[in-house]
Amino acid sequence: MTHSTTRRTVLATGAAALAAGCGGENSTAPGGQQLTRTGDVPEGGGTIFKEQKVVITQPTKGDFKAFSAICTHMGCTVNQVADGTIDCPCHGSKYDIADGAVAHGPATKPLPPKTIKVEGNSIHLL
Repeated sequence: MTHSTTRRTVLATGAAALAAGCGGENSTAPGGQQLTRTGDVPEGGGTIFKEQKVVITQPTKGDFKAFSAICTHMGCTVNQVADGTIDCPCHGSKYDIADGAVAHGPATKPLPPKTIKVEGNSIHLL
């Protein structure tokens, strides 16, 4: 009887290990997480991805940049990209879409850059 119990235990353990190895998704895939398509980011503007806390901008045609979407002043999430700036609704800070530099305070530090990769028409967050 101990022989079949041992076999059952081994099979159950193996099945559990296999199931654990198959579960979940890999959020750090080699190509990164696809955020959007290049055509969806307006030239001279940008798009905010609240879930990923990142903003993708296209200051000039074909030149894509990425920054944290968290304001460096008080930690609010930026809410719009307009007139060449990334804007925070909490206290009015504005950041330049080309380099994340402070264009208007009260923030004193730029938005930290994020790493992206453009592959064909896709923009991936790395």
